[in-house]
Amino acid sequence: MRAISERRTNSMLSAEITQLLSPVKQFLQCETPAQWLAMAQKPENLPLLLQDHLICELKAAQSAMYLIRRYASDEQSGEALLQWLKPFEDFTYRQQGDWRALAGLSLKKSMLPKANSGYAQDLIDKMVLLIKEELHHFYQVLEVMAANGIEYEKITSSRYARGLLRHVRTYEPQAMVDKLICGAFIEARSCERFAKLAPLLPKPIADFYISLLRSEARHYQDYLTLATEIAGQDISERIAFFAAIEAELISSPDADFKFHSGVPA
Repeated sequence: MRAISERRTNSMLSAEITQLLSPVKQFLQCETPAQWLAMAQKPENLPLLLQDHLICELKAAQSAMYLIRRYASDEQSGEALLQWLKPFEDFTYRQQGDWRALAGLSLKKSMLPKANSGYAQDLIDKMVLLIKEELHHFYQVLEVMAANGIEYEKITSSRYARGLLRHVRTYEPQAMVDKLICGAFIEARSCERFAKLAPLLPKPIADFYISLLRSEARHYQDYLTLATEIAGQDISERIAFFAAIEAELISSPDADFKFHSGVPA
C-alpha cells in the first residue's frame, strides 16, 4: 500500500510540475542545452552551482528592491528596504556575519506608495512578496551548502543578466517595462533550470529545487503582469525581442559556467 501511495503522490507531483512548466516553456524560446546539464551534474561542479544560485537569489531580491525604490515607494520606505537587505549583502559581498543570523530577518516597516501613481501599490505588493521569498530561498541554499560541507566563497557574476539588461531602453516608462520583462525571463529560466536539474542531482537537493518551482513560475508571471499594466498596451513585440536575446545567451558558447550560463565552451 505504501508503494502504491508513493507512486500516486509522485504521479500527482509530476502532473503539477508539467502544468507549471507548460507556460514557462512557451514563454522561453529554447530549453537548457544538454551540454550545460552534463556540466551541471558533475559532482565537482556542485559547489559552484550552489554558490552562484545563492548569489542569484540575492540579486533577484535586489532587483525587486530597486524597482520599488525607483518607481513605487516613498523615501522612508526605500530606506527600510535597504536595511532589510543589508545583512544579506554584508554576508555575500563583504563576508561579514554568521549566515545563521539571517534566519527570520524581515521588513520592519510598511511600504508606502508614491502619491499619484496608479501602479505603485501593485508593484510594491508583488515585489515585497518576491523579496521575502528570494531571501528565504537564499537562506535555504545556505542550509543545503552546509549540509553538503560547502563553504561560501565569492565568485564573479555571469554574463546572463548583463546581456539582457544592456538592451533596456533609456527613457521612461519604456525602461521600466523592459526591466520588468527582463525580470520575467530571468525567473522563467530559473524555473526551467530547477526542473531540468532536479533529476540529475542528489535527492535532497532535487527535492529542494522542485519546491522552488511554484514561486519561480509565479514570479515571472507577476513581472509580466506589471509590465503589461504599466505599458498600457500590447507588449508582445518587446517580449519577443528579449526572448531572442535570452535564447542566444543560453544557447551560445560561454566560457564561464554558472547557474544561468550558456553552452560550456
